[in-house]
Amino acid sequence: MTAKTLTGVLADYVAGSSFEQLPVDVVDRTKLIIFDELACAVLGRKLIAGDLIGKFVAAMGGVPEATVLGSNLRLPAALAALANGTAGHADEFDGAHITDGHPGAVVVHATLAVGEARRVTGRDFIHAISLGYDIGTRLVASVGGAFPLRRTHHIHSDHLHGFGAAMACAKLLRLAPDGIRYAAALAAGHAGGLAVVFEERRHMSKALSTGQAAFGGATAALLAASGFEGHDNVFDSRHGPLGWAPGEAPVKLVEGLGSDFAVRGANFKFYSAGYPIHAPVEAALKIVAREKLTVEDIASVTVGLTAHTRDTVSNREMPSICVEDMLAVAIVHGRLGFEEAHSAAALARAEVRRLRPRIHAVADPELERTQPHGRGARVRITTVSGEHFEEQVDHPRGHALRGGVDWHSLRDKWQELLPDLVGKSNFEAFLELCQGLDSVEDLAELTQLLRT
Repeated sequence: MTAKTLTGVLADYVAGSSFEQLPVDVVDRTKLIIFDELACAVLGRKLIAGDLIGKFVAAMGGVPEATVLGSNLRLPAALAALANGTAGHADEFDGAHITDGHPGAVVVHATLAVGEARRVTGRDFIHAISLGYDIGTRLVASVGGAFPLRRTHHIHSDHLHGFGAAMACAKLLRLAPDGIRYAAALAAGHAGGLAVVFEERRHMSKALSTGQAAFGGATAALLAASGFEGHDNVFDSRHGPLGWAPGEAPVKLVEGLGSDFAVRGANFKFYSAGYPIHAPVEAALKIVAREKLTVEDIASVTVGLTAHTRDTVSNREMPSICVEDMLAVAIVHGRLGFEEAHSAAALARAEVRRLRPRIHAVADPELERTQPHGRGARVRITTVSGEHFEEQVDHPRGHALRGGVDWHSLRDKWQELLPDLVGKSNFEAFLELCQGLDSVEDLAELTQLLRT
C-alpha cells in the first residue's frame, strides 16, 4: 500500500505524531476542552437522554473497563463511550467548533473510555484528542461543511467525527499505520446518521448521535487492534465519506497537519441553549442592562440571524432550542443560567408570557452575506416610546474567533452546577487535575473523581 493516498497520509501522520510536537497553547486548550466536556457528561447524566442511556448500557453489563461518568458504573470501553458521548450532548451545553458540530462529545468520550481501559497517561490522552479534532473537523470541512452536508445529503456531520475518534483511539492502542487505516475504515459503518434528529422534540436522538459516533470510533479501533481489517484507503474510495465532497475539497483533509491544530477552533458555550441563540441573548442582555429597560418598556425585539440559523431556532417546540422562548426568559430574569433555560416555571412567568409574542426572528441579509455559516446576531429593541436600540454580536462568548476561554471563565461556568453532582472537594480536585493533566500517569485518576 502506498502512503501517497489521503488515507495513507493521515495514518502516517497519526502514527508518527507525538505529544512533544504539540505547541503549549494546543496542550492548554485541549485540557480546557477535556474539563468542559467531562463536566457536560456528568451534568447530562441527570437529564433524560443521559439517564436512559445509562440504564440501557448498565443492563448490558460486561467487563468493567471504563467509567460511565456521573455514576458508579464501569463497563466495556465501547459501552462507556456510548453512554458518555450521549450524556455529553444531552443538553446544548457542550462545546462546538468553528467548522460546526460537536467533536468534543465524540472524540473526548471515545478516547477517554479506551484510554481508561488501557491505563494511558494524561499526555497520551491530550495528544489523542488533538489528533481526533484534526481529523474529524478536516473531514467535515472536506465534504463542504455541516450545512451543505445536511441540506444536500441529509447527513448529520457529528457522525463524521467518529472517524477522528477511531484514529485517535487507534493511536492510544499503539497501532501501526495499517491498523490505523483499518480503524478509520471500520468507523464508516457508524458515519451515516441522518439529520432527521434536528427535527425531534426532546433532544434525545440528537444526543444519541454523538454517543453513537463515540461508540463507533472506540469500537472500530478496538476491532482493528484485535486484527479486524477494513478498506485499505477509505478516504480515497468514491464510496467513502469523501464521496459526499464537492470538487477539489478533499485536499482540505491533509492541509496544515502538524501546524494548524484544530483544537484551536474549539468553541465553548456559556448558555444552556442551542448555539444560534447565544449571540441574540448576549446582545439583548447588553441592551437591556445598558439602557436600563424593563419588560414594560419593550414594544418589540427583532432578532436578525442568517436564514439557516433562524430556521433552526425560531419557534421550535423545545424551549432550549427556541430563540423566542430563551430570549424572553433571559430578558425577564436578567440572565440565562442552566436553571432558567430548563425551568417550566421560568417560562410560565407572566412577564415572559407577555414578552414572548413581541420577539421576532428574521433573516438578516448582511449577516447572510458576511457570515453565512456563522453564529452572529443583530438584535434591535424598540421601546413603547419609539426609541430604537441595536446591538450586534459577531461571535458569542467562548467562540474561537473571539478568543476562546481561560480556566477562570470555565470554573465560573461550572461552579454553580458541578459541586452539587460530584462534591465540592472532588470538583476542586477535578479542576486541578485537568490543569495538570500532562503530569498524570494513569487516566483512572481523572475518572474516579467523576463517579457518583
